[in-house]
Amino acid sequence: MAGNNTKKISAASARAHTRKSKQRGSLSRLSSNMIAPIVVGVVAGFVGCAYLVLRPPPPKVCGSPGGPPVTSPRIKLSDGRHLAYKERGTAKEEAKYKIIISHGFDDSKDFNLPISEELLKELQIYLLSFDRAGYGESDPNPKRSVKSEAIDIQELADKLQLGPKFSVIGISLGAYAVYGCLKYIPHRLSGAALVVPVVNYWWPCFPTKLARESLKKLLFQDQRTFRIAHYAPWLFHWWLTQKWFPSLSSLEGKMDALSRQDIEIIKQLSEAPRDGQEKVRQQGVHESLYRDILVSYGKWEFDPTDISNPFPNNEGSVHIWQGYHDKFIPFELNRYLSQQLPWIQYHEAPDAGHLLIYNASLCEAIFKELVST
Repeated sequence: MAGNNTKKISAASARAHTRKSKQRGSLSRLSSNMIAPIVVGVVAGFVGCAYLVLRPPPPKVCGSPGGPPVTSPRIKLSDGRHLAYKERGTAKEEAKYKIIISHGFDDSKDFNLPISEELLKELQIYLLSFDRAGYGESDPNPKRSVKSEAIDIQELADKLQLGPKFSVIGISLGAYAVYGCLKYIPHRLSGAALVVPVVNYWWPCFPTKLARESLKKLLFQDQRTFRIAHYAPWLFHWWLTQKWFPSLSSLEGKMDALSRQDIEIIKQLSEAPRDGQEKVRQQGVHESLYRDILVSYGKWEFDPTDISNPFPNNEGSVHIWQGYHDKFIPFELNRYLSQQLPWIQYHEAPDAGHLLIYNASLCEAIFKELVST
């Protein structure tokens, strides 16, 4: 009897163990089935948040529903975009020289150069400024590049019937458009001036040591920002909008990257408010400022030493104007570049900084040199 009871108890225990095993298996499967969707949801949420953070907001295009109004004359480009422009000086039908000027970073066609209407007319200069893509009232260009900026200038000249040739001036970051003109449309140029022109620290033409030492002259936060623009452009929008680390000093209003000469000029400019400057970023900082930096410090299809002399018979001239005390664009790089390209006339202002074009005497000298050929 005892043996039979023992067998019955053992059988019951086995059945109970089996039921518990099945229950544990069911709970395990249930847990797995519950955890998997949670993990997928967390990952999807993280990816979604990252996408929203990395993706720039859509631009507020001028003239579109809810966008800023169009208040300036504009031309329509072949790809459907518009460029806003402003004319000064001698009437284009009577002008001897026609000059298109490409404004710098965080600026527009409405910037005030310290050159008088009287001098422009005396030199017979027709001066055309325009809002580069995404700035002011010119439509953004999601495919903006060094080449596209040059083609924009060519189309602008053709739409306004400036004739077969014209001169160009590029200021600071706006100078990459002039490099584009020298590379892609040299046959349309009668002259070019690059004023404190942007340098890409990753151009192959620069000796590694020189480029590295020049980059280290910048504020560390600016060094890091330009490196991200070059190596991780997909991260750039997030970098300039995050609040944990300092990004670009000029956007934070820091004066550390300004020379004494630049600070004096800024004080002078602040005494005479500039009309239209409130429109500079109105279509979005990504389409205006951020894309400008991405093009400037990204990967170029060429570097300046790949450009041939556009005026082999001295029928025109190319100039670089550089301030010795420029803390934004180290003079060593533009000085070196001019040595590699002897057909460029190099002018180094010993007592000027990055804003040298706002020095009246230097501004006049830039224009007089350009039309002296």
